[in-house]
Amino acid sequence: MVDFILNFDKYLEQIISLYGNWTLLLLFVIIFFETGLVITPFLPGDSLLFATGTLAATGILDYSVLIILMSTAAILGDSLNYSLGYAVNRHPHLIHNRFIRSEHIRRTEKFYQRHGGKTIILARFIPIIRTFAPFVAGVAKMSYRKFLFYNIIGGVIWVTGFVLLGYFFGNIPVIKNNFSLSILAIIIFSLLPFLNGYLRKNKYKRTTNIST
Repeated sequence: MVDFILNFDKYLEQIISLYGNWTLLLLFVIIFFETGLVITPFLPGDSLLFATGTLAATGILDYSVLIILMSTAAILGDSLNYSLGYAVNRHPHLIHNRFIRSEHIRRTEKFYQRHGGKTIILARFIPIIRTFAPFVAGVAKMSYRKFLFYNIIGGVIWVTGFVLLGYFFGNIPVIKNNFSLSILAIIIFSLLPFLNGYLRKNKYKRTTNIST
């Protein structure tokens, strides 16, 4: 059962052949829970979206329906997670339980302090942090209007990016035969512009401090 949950993308084609369009509902639920509950960061996100894109390229799924449906799931999931974090702010003892790992909270808080509101967008591309970022935003009482702005942008970019990457490149033999490494490479590549901006910003700060 654990293998089935963690490697859902590997069983996707078989599930579609058995359940047809009902699979779309299952995909929606998985993305919603992966982004919406801090106790389910282990669910597949990037790999699942990429896998659906590869199947869309073969005509098994419709990529436009996937993008709309999965984007909606991602946005609603983050909104739920934000609401939970906002509620927990009033009851901080709820954070300290065996279902929520405190190191994940601390790691996300550091990421949030470094990048501010953009964390909601950046975190979409980083497993674990993706699940905890909206929760931490809620705990920090980030303005919901501001949060929703970043949430929508991040959700649409994340889903569209991975589905289309799978659609155009997922069926190339070298990628198909090295699926996990391909996903890791895509995540790293997608973060390079943000990393470059962060390094340039730090360099500017150091230069300014030296000159003053």
